[in-house]
Amino acid sequence: MNTKTMYWTRQPKACEITDDRITITTEPHTDLWQRTYYHFRNDNAPVLQMVTEEKYFSFTVKTDFTGSHTRFDQCGIVMYLDSENWLKGSVEYENEEFQHLGSVVTNHGYSDWATTVIPADVKTMWYRFSRREDDYCIECSSDGVTFTQMRVCHMYEAAGKISFGIYACSPEDSSFTAVFTDMNVGECMWKAHDGQAPDEE
Repeated sequence: MNTKTMYWTRQPKACEITDDRITITTEPHTDLWQRTYYHFRNDNAPVLQMVTEEKYFSFTVKTDFTGSHTRFDQCGIVMYLDSENWLKGSVEYENEEFQHLGSVVTNHGYSDWATTVIPADVKTMWYRFSRREDDYCIECSSDGVTFTQMRVCHMYEAAGKISFGIYACSPEDSSFTAVFTDMNVGECMWKAHDGQAPDEE
């Protein structure tokens, strides 16, 4: 994957980009969230993305968050269209016992959050982000070989050209360095549904 085609939405003060490795050092009080439940809006996390009009593809990346140490420290995959339409998948640090593996989907200015608890000693995670027209799938893997579905969703404003890539942030008074490697964009690994036939138009 050519990292030179990627661009920043909010570049962090400290980062490093090579052909096979990207690091982002987060800044305190950075996050992505819109309205729901907390009734606040945070839209200041650094995001590094590429643009495509391809309707069917998968993007994989390995994240290393060994340095995360404060509640909500996170890094992962993202599709950031604008402040009110985006999705992300990541592991969020909670405490020394557990953390949250989850995803957020934001449509028209309202975020949700779907999570599962995982042990705190997990320090790396692979993600696979797949597109089938304007529907999307986020998967995760501990080894980069066997992936498990985290989320299937529809994005109302993502039917044409989109931007996708990686992000890292620290919503509380914290900073850590997230490491991204093994990035690849290729054929869509999210296969067509083989169950009930689609409804006729």
